[in-house]
Amino acid sequence: MRGGVIVIPARYASSRYPGKPLAPVVGATGVAQPLIARTIAAAQAARRDLPLHVATDDRRIADAVQALGEAPVMTPESCVNGTERVAAAIEALGIAPDYVINFQGDALLTPPAFVTALADWMETHPDCDVATVAMHCSPTVYAHLLQDQAAGRSGGTTVITDAASRALYFSKRVLPFLPTVPQHGAIHVLLHLGLYAYRPAALQRYRALPPSPYEQVEGLEQLRFLHYGIPIDVVTLDPPGWDPIELNNPTDLESIEATLAARGIA
Repeated sequence: MRGGVIVIPARYASSRYPGKPLAPVVGATGVAQPLIARTIAAAQAARRDLPLHVATDDRRIADAVQALGEAPVMTPESCVNGTERVAAAIEALGIAPDYVINFQGDALLTPPAFVTALADWMETHPDCDVATVAMHCSPTVYAHLLQDQAAGRSGGTTVITDAASRALYFSKRVLPFLPTVPQHGAIHVLLHLGLYAYRPAALQRYRALPPSPYEQVEGLEQLRFLHYGIPIDVVTLDPPGWDPIELNNPTDLESIEATLAARGIA
């Protein structure tokens, strides 16, 4: 199979937000749609030329996806995270695309340009096995991260990169520590977006490896790649005109719905 494919992993039994893919999210017109519907729309707005699949292990999510006219891929309940679920979906589909984009199910505010940039990266860097995207934090996103951290909530993820723009570490803590926050200009904290691209061989290798200690402590699946020496390219992009926060906790819903209203997304 030439080209890429998009897979949205979606599970019902989230420890922080059970039933999250089916949670109603209100848009600009006051109409609520389930999160999975809005995530599918966001992914399709980016690269309509790429086939899209939703990988799940829950019949309720599969039924909702079918009601939207999309075909779900049933995957094992034993998948411990989205990357394993994406790998299982590719195996179940019996396809071997050039690359696979993991568009996380709670990342409904992901800018379409970010998906395009990630796909372009994989298409122009054939030696890259794994890539993801990040952006410099806006003041409001940085404040949101600090509020979550102070309240003990597991919110957004930050990433530290080396001189070659490869990931050194990802954390649910805000990294690096800033002794003072600049009042003007860029804030040198990179917000990691829930968007990945992999070669199929890297996905299958990931699935065969045991979870890493830091992956388990942080609850960040991508740390398994780093632990076993598989580099992750980080494509750093300019912030869009809105804050692309993910629906990690019910407390994120108000900000997300405000963004949908401000952008006129029904």
